[in-house]
Amino acid sequence: MKTLNFKAFLAVFLTIFMLGTTFLAGCITFTQSPEATDTPTATTPINTDWTPPINIGTATQLPSIADVVALVKPSVVAISTEVTTYDFFNRPFTQEGAGSGWVIDPDGIIVTNNHVVEGANTITVTTDNGDIYNADINSIFTDPLNDLAIIKIDATGLPALRRGTASDLRVGDWVIAIGNALGQGIRATEGIVSRQGVSLQVDYNQTLYDLIETSAAINPGNSGGPLVNLAGEVIGITSAKIASVGVEGMGYAISIDTATPIIEELVTKGYVTRPWLGVLLYPVDQIAIVQFDLKVDHGVLITQVVADSPAYAAGLQRGDVIVKIGGENVTSIEELTQVLHAAPIGEPLEIRYYRGDTEYITTAIPIESPRPQQG
Repeated sequence: MKTLNFKAFLAVFLTIFMLGTTFLAGCITFTQSPEATDTPTATTPINTDWTPPINIGTATQLPSIADVVALVKPSVVAISTEVTTYDFFNRPFTQEGAGSGWVIDPDGIIVTNNHVVEGANTITVTTDNGDIYNADINSIFTDPLNDLAIIKIDATGLPALRRGTASDLRVGDWVIAIGNALGQGIRATEGIVSRQGVSLQVDYNQTLYDLIETSAAINPGNSGGPLVNLAGEVIGITSAKIASVGVEGMGYAISIDTATPIIEELVTKGYVTRPWLGVLLYPVDQIAIVQFDLKVDHGVLITQVVADSPAYAAGLQRGDVIVKIGGENVTSIEELTQVLHAAPIGEPLEIRYYRGDTEYITTAIPIESPRPQQG
């Protein structure tokens, strides 16, 4: 009996001993001495004489944007328009619009965008000091091709803005856009010049060139307002219409260098003269190739020739495809227009074109573009 009890006791003891050993083995962590784990360090420093760069203070402070705004804002105007449009059932209703402009001459000459005033029945100009003028519709002169317009109001002694030079701008230069943003009063946004010499197609048949791209916010209502440098000089004319087809987060302005000669003609003549051939054009695409059975797959198609025009005198006909003008290859209406508008009025202009599958060369002499019809 004692023997059995002893064996049972021994078995229990051994079991407890083994469990305890296993438990301890699971809890014990073995470590190495510090000497075995430390990464060796360099004994020679890089440069014992080195010191951190000296803090010389901030860079030269920029002129206060608030000072620039205070200088320019009195010359910026809010423009309100009313346009008659038609609903789905062809019923007329009045649509209100808002834009901006700026005083270029103390005697009431205002610069804005063509699309701000286009088709307007009434145009109201509100100056920064709250004076309100109703512009005479017959005193609105426009250039739709470059989206520019002149408004003449019956006022004198207005504060006119100074004109700068866009060609002096550099990418990164600070600029300020001031205008009637969202139709809620004159306000300012700041940014930098992001790109220069930008071209953007804003409509099917309209491309604007030599644009200034800026990070300054250009919102609806800003159209026609000035883009100024830190000296308060106008270096561009902002356009929300262009911003809507451009890069998100970027605004665009028509370069003052491009706009100035157009503004001058609108003021002095009431319209802009350009070299004129007297043709209607259509790009050579697959539709044109099929419809007109064209034998050439590039260039610009003539769809109409005005009687007694330079194109008519040069022998050009409907269905001809112009592929080169003034020594420049052309593949779009925009390219042809650029070359034509750069050509001198009254000077011979060589034109290469296809009639059927035969290439011809002729010479046209551009004349001054006809004066646009009023009303």
